[in-house]
Amino acid sequence: MNFRAVEINHPKLTDLLQRAYSAEKAAAFAYQGHAGSVKNAEEKKAIRQVELDEWKHRDEVLKLMQLYTIPVSRKYEIKFHIIGKTISSACYVIGWFMPYYFAGRLESGNVCEYFVMIHYFHELGIYEHDPILYEMAIKEKEHEALFLEQIKGSRLLPFFEKLFRWGKKSSFNDVSLDEKPPIERSDDYCRK
Repeated sequence: MNFRAVEINHPKLTDLLQRAYSAEKAAAFAYQGHAGSVKNAEEKKAIRQVELDEWKHRDEVLKLMQLYTIPVSRKYEIKFHIIGKTISSACYVIGWFMPYYFAGRLESGNVCEYFVMIHYFHELGIYEHDPILYEMAIKEKEHEALFLEQIKGSRLLPFFEKLFRWGKKSSFNDVSLDEKPPIERSDDYCRK
């Protein structure tokens, strides 16, 4: 299928795509350090898969940016490169809990990032990207659930949840994997 690049006029969508593209790299770098810092082979494998998912999301976001002639933001690329590499290195010294906690918290917010992209595209009358954006949002929700599962029994979780507003009782999205929303209801989610 050949797509012809077209320009869109939606500054919030443009910025969100640019930020998401660069942030996916930061997340992938962070998961490299996280996977390297854990000893358990199954945990290492699961974290590595999350890293691969993040690289795939970055590729998909770039395709959308290219389709709409949205340039990669040099500012975001530098900022998120530094953030990702810093977090990657920190995983080796901050213990086992914090990498899982902050990965889950990050993924919780990323769920809405993709649903908000759907909302913004709909404002422009564009619906053709719903399937890939929905798929990425649900994958981020699966990542959130994976990381929460690893720490749900930790005695540190109640304190961190109170301090950083994410954990067993709170999330940064309103999506439930138990009642997985159909793609047609994508507009109902992440409206806060």
